[in-house]
Amino acid sequence: MVRPPVNDPVVIKRLLDVGAQSLLIPQVESAEEARAAVAATRYAPMGVRGVSALTRATRFGRVKDYATLAHTELCVLVQVESRQALEQIEEIASVKGVDGIFIGPGDLAASLGHPGDLNAPGVIEAVEEAIGRVCAAGKPAGILTTNPTFARRCIDLGTTFTAVGVDVGLLARGADAVAQSFRQQAAAAAAPATASGSSDAP
Repeated sequence: MVRPPVNDPVVIKRLLDVGAQSLLIPQVESAEEARAAVAATRYAPMGVRGVSALTRATRFGRVKDYATLAHTELCVLVQVESRQALEQIEEIASVKGVDGIFIGPGDLAASLGHPGDLNAPGVIEAVEEAIGRVCAAGKPAGILTTNPTFARRCIDLGTTFTAVGVDVGLLARGADAVAQSFRQQAAAAAAPATASGSSDAP
């Protein structure tokens, strides 16, 4: 799964040409923007992806009929992460070629007036409602949350792709745990010496 930085056909083309097959397109606000995302993954006449025959995706020209078959092997997921996008979620879900909708909680929380507070009641309710609406529209729903309880709640509500951690967060917490274990070891080793020094004091 590759997330381009923006819903832009040039950026999307480059990712597809190097071999990406599953894309997560950020900040899709409307059905029109969803159609643009899909078009960027399709060659004409279905879309606007630029043709380049000798790419890594074609194994440098070795994949037969790549131009006519490539779109059948792609997964296009769009991110709904604003109040405006929530209001149009059914229209976004109805776009042909959109394979699923990922609810982006961080930007959504900010858009709803709770920047940095993904667990605000209004945000939780909006996410849960969005999951139901996406599922009702017949599309897979996804979410990112580092809250295990809420992750299980989202799965129960119908999410079929549920991110439960972030790489840099896992790295930071792992580093903290290692550092803390050595601090505890150092403190334990220093404790007898401190106690001994106290007993020798006049």
